[in-house]
Amino acid sequence: MSEPREILPNTIYQVTRRCSQQQLLMRPDDETNNAFLYCLAEAAQRFDIGVLITAAMSNHHHTDIIDRQRNVSMFLERFHGMFAHCMNHLRGRIENFWSSEETSLVVLADPSAVISSVVYAATNPVKDGLVERVDEWPGVNGLSALLEQRTIVARRPSYFRADGPMPETVTLELIIPEELGDPDAFRNTIRERVAQVEKAHEDSRRQTGRSVMGRTRILRESWRSYPASATREHRPRSCDKIKPRFATRDEERRIELIVRRQVFLRDYRAARLAWLAGTPIPFPPGTYWLRRFVGVPVACVSN
Repeated sequence: MSEPREILPNTIYQVTRRCSQQQLLMRPDDETNNAFLYCLAEAAQRFDIGVLITAAMSNHHHTDIIDRQRNVSMFLERFHGMFAHCMNHLRGRIENFWSSEETSLVVLADPSAVISSVVYAATNPVKDGLVERVDEWPGVNGLSALLEQRTIVARRPSYFRADGPMPETVTLELIIPEELGDPDAFRNTIRERVAQVEKAHEDSRRQTGRSVMGRTRILRESWRSYPASATREHRPRSCDKIKPRFATRDEERRIELIVRRQVFLRDYRAARLAWLAGTPIPFPPGTYWLRRFVGVPVACVSN
């Protein structure tokens, strides 16, 4: 049984989820790109989720979001569920689309961590040796829309009925939350950091003589295939992986978050024992599952 997760309002997260067995089920093409953006935008609008950036690779995605109303779990359930149905319909599959591993949900605890996460998501295809520049990636990558303040429009995928409740089109506007300060300064920092990553990998390729896969080869890959790194001898076991819950380079902030989580787990366990004994006391702020599905009392978030 996994530990309870503390879900608090106004939290910025880095979301990562991988396809089943790391298969290239999200290999870029027009229908895949559109379905990903449609399902993401629809779920984000439904649950009041702000999207900072998203990048869909061939077998996983990185998406940074801000959750104002503690709806992140419902958002992920709808987004991932709808997209899995769309892609299985498109690919003619009936098996699990996503890996059985828990979705990685990392709290980005300060602006520096957010910047690092946005740059990491945007430059993923460059760092993986797939393309030379971010804008050459043929799949979903929100960097240009974020920097140019451009709205993304996606149309209803063929999986959904034309006469059903799903809208014909949805829009996605990538945002910079006010907690991150001046948006122009944020964009400039992202632009500079991305350019640095691209230059560093260009220099590395020049020294080693390696080349990128390139857009043409990426589009020719079969979605039934697997990346070389996913072979059994290279794939680490799930239990061996470090699964961080928050990201920050500020040591004091890191200690604060560790202590807060320990307090949350202590209070949660005490409240659960009391609830099972028939003498309920409020669960700590951030309690999600039992609040949503059982309706246990939860203490208010203190200022």
